[in-house]
Formats: sequence, C-alpha cells, structure tokens
Amino acid sequence: MSPLPSTAAADEFVVRLALNRGWLRPEQVQAAEAALAAAGPARPAGLLARLAEQGVLAERQVAELLAAEFRLPLAPDLASTRIPKDALALVSRALAAKYRLIPLQRDGDRLRVAISDPLDTDAIDALRHEVPVPLDLVVAVPSEVTAAIVRCYGPDASAPLEELLDAVGEAAPPEEGSRTEATGSPERDADAPIIQLAHQIILQAIQRRASDIHLEPLEKRCRLRYRVDGGLLEVEGPPKRMQLAIVSRLKLMANISIAEKRVPQDGRIQIAVQGRPVDLRVSSLPTAHGESIVMRILDQEGLRLGLGELGFLADDAVTFDRMITLPDGLLLITGPTGSGKTTTLYSCLQRLNQTDRKIITVEDPVEFQLDGINQVPVRPDLGLTFAAALRSILRQAPNVIMVGEIRDRETAEIALHAALTGHMVFSTLHTNDAPRAVSRLVDLGIKPFLVSTALRAAMAQRLVRRICPRCRRPDMPGPVELRSVGIDAARAASATFARGDGCAYCNGTGYRGRMGIFEIFSINEELQGLIHEGSGTSALRQKARELGMRTMREDGVRKAIAGLTTITEVASITVGDAS
Repeated sequence: MSPLPSTAAADEFVVRLALNRGWLRPEQVQAAEAALAAAGPARPAGLLARLAEQGVLAERQVAELLAAEFRLPLAPDLASTRIPKDALALVSRALAAKYRLIPLQRDGDRLRVAISDPLDTDAIDALRHEVPVPLDLVVAVPSEVTAAIVRCYGPDASAPLEELLDAVGEAAPPEEGSRTEATGSPERDADAPIIQLAHQIILQAIQRRASDIHLEPLEKRCRLRYRVDGGLLEVEGPPKRMQLAIVSRLKLMANISIAEKRVPQDGRIQIAVQGRPVDLRVSSLPTAHGESIVMRILDQEGLRLGLGELGFLADDAVTFDRMITLPDGLLLITGPTGSGKTTTLYSCLQRLNQTDRKIITVEDPVEFQLDGINQVPVRPDLGLTFAAALRSILRQAPNVIMVGEIRDRETAEIALHAALTGHMVFSTLHTNDAPRAVSRLVDLGIKPFLVSTALRAAMAQRLVRRICPRCRRPDMPGPVELRSVGIDAARAASATFARGDGCAYCNGTGYRGRMGIFEIFSINEELQGLIHEGSGTSALRQKARELGMRTMREDGVRKAIAGLTTITEVASITVGDAS
C-alpha cells in the first residue's frame, strides 16, 4: 500500500523533508527514481511507494515527517485504539474511505480526526463541511487508517462476496490452534482475507435483510445460508479447507473460545454497519464434520415499527393500542419460536417509553438495548432467575414490566401478582392460539380466579410474507385455493388479490418482508366469568368468537383480500378453524 495518495508534488515534498532530516541519502532517491523509470507505465507507482518497497522509508516515518512539518500530533497505533460510536457517527464511511481518515474521539464540542495526508486540502475541506463541530487533526499511518475503517465501519459494501472468496482461496489457512486477536494488536497479513470475508458474510446478510446466518460444515463443502423472510437462501460458501479459519474468526469476534470444539458455546458480536449498530447472537454447535455456526441478526431498526408496520389493520391497531395503554393487568403474546413475539413486545415498550413511565424488563438474554428502559438479563448461574429478578423489580416501583417468557409456576405467580397490584405486565407464552393461554397458565398451577382477575388480553400471532411491491400484479386465485380458506364467490368478486412475479428486488420469490397476522383475545366480564368457572379452551374460543374475535386465518384472509399477501401464504401458515 502506498504511504500516501501519491502525487508527484506530494512525493517530492516528503522526499525533501526526509533528505533534510538525513533519513534519506541522495543516492537512495536516485536509485528509486531509476527503478521507476525502468518499470515504465506497466507498473505505475509513486516515488514514496518505491522507497517503501526498497525498505528505506517506512510509512510511520512519512507520518512522523508530516506531523512535524505541519506541527500536528502523531496518532497512536490505531490497531490498539478503541474508537467510540459517537465519534464514528459524525463522519460517514464514504468520506472516511475516500480521503483515508477516521474520527478518533469526541472531546466536548470538538472532534479529533486522524488523517493520512495533511497535504490533501480537499480532504480537510470536505471533512469540515460534513462535520458540524470544530476539528482537532492528528496524522496517522495510512495503512492503519484503512484497517481501522474496515474494523469500525465494516467492509466496503461494494466489494462482492465472490471477490473475497477468491482472495481467501489464494490465502493459506492458519495453523490449528493459532489465535488472531479480534482487537488490540495488528492483524497478520495472512489473516486479512479471512477477516474481511467474515465481515462481508455478515454485511451481505444484513443487505439481504436476513434474520439468521447459517454456516454449516458438510462432508465435502462448507454451506452458507441466509434466512430471508422466513426461508433459507443458499449462497456461495467458503472453500472447505478454509472452514476452520472462518469459524475461528467468527468465534473470536463473538468472544468465545476457539480452543473448545467439543461442546456448544454462545456469544455475541457487536459491529457497526453503515453507521448504525448491529448485534449478532452467535451459537456454535459441534457436528460430525466440524462446528456449525448460527448467527441471529438483532437489528434495532426493526424495533422502531408502528402498529401498522407490524401488520395491524386499522381496527386491530386501535384495539391493541387500547390494551397496551391500560394502567394495569397482564397482556400475553403467544406463538411458536420465530413468530415475531419479541418484535411485538419491543414495539409495545417503544410505544410506552415516555418520561412519565418507569419500564423494567427481565430477559434471557437482553436482545436489544433500549434507551430509557431498565433491562435486566437473567443469570441462572448466579441465582438470578426470572422469578428472582421479578421480586426485586417490584421493589423498584415500575409502571410497566416486561417478562421475556413465563416458563414456570413461580414466574407466573409473581407476574400475576404484579398485574394485580397496579403494574402493567407484558410477557410471552408458547401456545398455538390466544384462548389457550388461559389453560396454559392453569396448567402451570395458577388458580382460575387469579387468571380471570389479572389477564387483560392474549394475542396470538404468526408471520406471513408480504407481496413484493415492485413485481406485484393483480391475480385471482383458483376455486380450490379460495375454498381452502373459506372465501365464497361473492366475497372474491370484490377483493383485490395480488401476487408477485419475482424480480431482482425480491430475489425472484415474489415476496419482500413479512407482516403479522393476529388473533386478539380480549377479556370482558363474560369471559372473566367463564375463566373463573374453569371453562375449557373450546368454550372460551366459542364465546370469544361470538363477541367478535377473529382467528389468525381470518385476519390473514383479510390481508390477502386487500392484496398484502397471498392465499397460498395464509393457508401454509395457519390451520383451519375448529368451527
């Protein structure tokens, strides 16, 4: 890498400084100029680059010369410098990469920035134009700046994964048991393609809107798949011989042991992608052909959703908003793993997160950091279970409590006690429909009269794929499809059914993004009486239907009729109504 963005004038200036200091001899400069002339245009390079290749003028020496000449401080080793997120947020990745500079620290109302070339007035002008605070400039080694940009902002989104796979294919894998530090010391040159490939695997997943990354060792290859809109999409994976190196790099990033390969491990990766923080929950699992790595992408952008973006139609949005703003009681979100319960709960908390409310959560683990909300991670190894945390939370005088999941009788009892003593409590249960939440609580050992008094509502949900807006076109389903979800001819005639043909925007699937379909079981006096009497799920469902409750399939059909999703998608996610 060239010590500076090379121009003849810049090279001459630096060489003259080095000659004056005695760091170069005239014959060394003449030899470098002769070598450049002999190479001709086939190998263009600046004089500084040639001197660096010959080992007579190192990058750090150039940085020291420029820092002294312009009376600027010399930056410390950037590889061991931790750069805060608030400083990175002030300078875009595009500007940092274009001019080879990076912010280091925000000190009050000033920003310290490391620049590679203090001769580049265009870079300094562009920086002052973009950054709204006064600047303190320091001179840094260019290669260290470039490495820091990749480490802090992530790799360049324009670099395709295939190119990185080619680069990795040319690199030798690290020896068994070798350890490359994720931070703190400079990365070895031999590891650089592997490091960049690991970052690019994550970046490409985020660009494709994936919720999970699956790196799976098979007998003769290493398979890479992304889960996008609920389905797995296979992409080109790394060579089998690089499997160990990639897995080791990802485990290092997740701060889990690379020496332990016999037992499952869990960790977490926190990176910045295009200026915004992204967390990944990492799980390693030993298999017959190596360790399988699954990374769940926890993107906080998805938490800033309103009720409409979650998939609520106008009438259900009003009902649900009324329920979550009640002063006390228990609200349960039910559904299987991957049905969007966590996103719904966090969106509720964001809706309620105001200065006049104290909100505390107890979670296993804390998936997202929410500003203004007190979040408690469960630590069973230290005795901090859901129940133990809840007892302490009640002494903190909260208005709203969120329990990640009700798993046992003790947690359920404390949650219901909190709901009965003036707190609004949100939690989740694993049940197939909303009325079954009542029987689940009773099965855990809660008395029916307590459930009838504390429970305000239960909502079941599933996720269906949205029709791609770019290849969407009108489409009338066939009679068999319509009958499968109970749509008669009269209702079909007034519907606006649609489908996606498949395009580049949706990867040829016809769908892009997902939305919820819901079953809202709202408790009134009649249902309270039935619960108090110990009525079963069938009786509760029948009475709720009489009072206007829609099933998940009926809600899905409404959205298919509105052209938001397809009949096929609704039928595949839901089951027929018992009635």
